[in-house]
Amino acid sequence: MRPTAEYDALLVLSFGGPEGPDEVRPFLEKVVEGRGVPPERLDAVEEHYRHFGGVSPINARNRELIAAIRERMSLPVYWGNRNWQPMVEDTVGEMARDGVRRALVLATSAYGGYSACRQYDEDIARARRAFGDGAPTLVKLRHFFDHPGFVAANADAVRAARATLAPHLQDAARLVFTAHSVPDSADAASGPPDEGGHSYSGQIAEAARLVAAELGVTEYDLVWQSRSGPPQVPWLEPDILDHIEALAAAGVPAVIAAPIGFVSDHLEVIWDLDNEAADRAAELGVGFARAATAGADPRFADMVVELIAEHVDGVPERGSGSVWRGGCTVNGAPCAVNCCAPVPRSGAGRTDP
Repeated sequence: MRPTAEYDALLVLSFGGPEGPDEVRPFLEKVVEGRGVPPERLDAVEEHYRHFGGVSPINARNRELIAAIRERMSLPVYWGNRNWQPMVEDTVGEMARDGVRRALVLATSAYGGYSACRQYDEDIARARRAFGDGAPTLVKLRHFFDHPGFVAANADAVRAARATLAPHLQDAARLVFTAHSVPDSADAASGPPDEGGHSYSGQIAEAARLVAAELGVTEYDLVWQSRSGPPQVPWLEPDILDHIEALAAAGVPAVIAAPIGFVSDHLEVIWDLDNEAADRAAELGVGFARAATAGADPRFADMVVELIAEHVDGVPERGSGSVWRGGCTVNGAPCAVNCCAPVPRSGAGRTDP
């Protein structure tokens, strides 16, 4: 695919993450700026990062994805982040100086919701304002949680994870999909009420259903992880750790954790699942395997090129689900009024979604 008269670049827009111990605290403070998160919460999360040398794997995964996209097309690809270098404001300035007039944007989230969707729209608007006149027009690609490429990549990741279990555990392992928890109020605000199923949790549930169907699995669970914030504020439940305990009590011999809510590995995936969940399972004598995230699968980059082709060449959208994806459609229709509206979250916030 080559630059066209309508679009002449792609911007990969992500969350960002530190790449060394000295960057961890400034990064975390940037993430939770204005949210009233207590310092002791940041202290705890900072220790998680330092456990891995102060480096979030999200940056390496984004570089790999960008390289894979570049192998598949000649459209220039830029990279900008919400919370850390390269900041999207700087990247948009670079694009403008390079002569980019109109670009597509891949936000590294498959779903709706404030942090996963509308906040990326706000990032785009802020970056364009920061540059001022002459900033390129930026058009965000649609949600892709039900795209066949995304579904197939996640299904094969589950198959590969199952194969790592001892042979006598593979058929008896319980498939458990996980996604980042959010406050109940934020989930309720993540879609207009007249568009049933558009909520963040509804889209996650649909993706899980599609992957399970691809695998031929009829019994599975959807749970949540990475909760933060005051205990009196209700969040999506059950938590992955509590659920592993419940499965162990029910005699389930093994668990396959599939992080369906995440595009790529990052701190919250590797800490919450590869460390905390794996350790809890080991303590309870439950076998544990974690499926890879879909972003590293070659079909994910293929899907990105297809999403671009929807805009550039008018290729029809593909999706195997029945849940509404939201207003970010190929025809450029805006999101519904108040769709994915922000909800005040005192002391809460993602640190590496």
